[in-house]
Amino acid sequence: MRSVRFVTVALAASALALPLAAIPASAEPQAEPQAAPHSNAKFDRLRWAAPEGFYVGTAVAGGGHHLEQDYPDPFTYDREYRRILANQFSSVSPENQMKWEFIHPEQDQYNFEAADAIVDFAERHRQVVRGHTLLWHSQNPEWLEQGDFTDEELRAILRDHITTVVGRYAGRIQQWDVANEIFNEQGQLRTQDNIWIRELGPGIVADAFRWAHQADPEALLFFNDYGVESDNAKSDAYYALTQDLMAQGVPVHGFSVQAHLSTRYGFPGDLEQNLRRFDELGLETAVTELDVRMDLPESGVPTDAQLRQQADYYQRALDACLAVEDCNSFTIWGFTDKYSWVPVFFEGQGSATIMTEDFDRKPAFFALQSALREARND
Repeated sequence: MRSVRFVTVALAASALALPLAAIPASAEPQAEPQAAPHSNAKFDRLRWAAPEGFYVGTAVAGGGHHLEQDYPDPFTYDREYRRILANQFSSVSPENQMKWEFIHPEQDQYNFEAADAIVDFAERHRQVVRGHTLLWHSQNPEWLEQGDFTDEELRAILRDHITTVVGRYAGRIQQWDVANEIFNEQGQLRTQDNIWIRELGPGIVADAFRWAHQADPEALLFFNDYGVESDNAKSDAYYALTQDLMAQGVPVHGFSVQAHLSTRYGFPGDLEQNLRRFDELGLETAVTELDVRMDLPESGVPTDAQLRQQADYYQRALDACLAVEDCNSFTIWGFTDKYSWVPVFFEGQGSATIMTEDFDRKPAFFALQSALREARND
């Protein structure tokens, strides 16, 4: 019997032109009701096609690079986006709205408006929430990175941030990415570009987990990183660190692979094996940020062969998660190309999500739907 988890599909979004909290519940599309268990319309949704206890999710677009785009905030203004978000997914992850630069823009100021709106939306549509992220080397505000703090002051800043943010959503957020991308590709701690590890030493990672657990004892606490889909130097480093922390009684509950994949490279065929070894430690495992980018033809339109290959990657990633007992959280990083982060960061690449800019479903969508239905029937 699977323990309860969730699948998250992440989305990118833009600047907040209106307060998100101002969106009236009556203006939102309603999620598919829980009645009519044999309704074809119901099982057309990924969230209902999934096995019981397996949550399919998406990150909610906003903040970050979206603030520089020429479209308004999707979550606030795009009704169709919100309708799909509510109907298709049983879990949501803020893409940028809980990262330091967004939620803690000044030392004495927190900005909870966007995060509050996402959590409220999730509760109205019977969705769970993944919190992302508490300790990271990137997207930190200038006041933090450029500040002249003593070690004691810096430690107090991190503790206050974790206690404040996690405590605000205690009982409302089920999983947290506590420590994000703390190792480089060689499996070495980021002792230079991660302000927390550089200034306070490796032990601060354990403290971050302890503080998060104190703020919400019910939340599951994760390591999260990219490039750890396979059994390699980077995932080995997490495997060793996790064992060490667990032996010390540090409340580490999970290990998640982001899975930002590309058709330039082969699919990580040992993904299931890698997830399983963490599962055997007694940890939760998850796929948290899956997308599959491709090199686009000059026309900008992917070929049928590219779409088939992309669908294969999506399905194989889902199958790997479904095959592991305690992998019940599966996240894709954006469900529509309309708001995908990929073209902004990878020149010439794109079409990385399961829907087009017009929300048309790609073969990847149907591959996920089919795999979920099969797992549910089994």
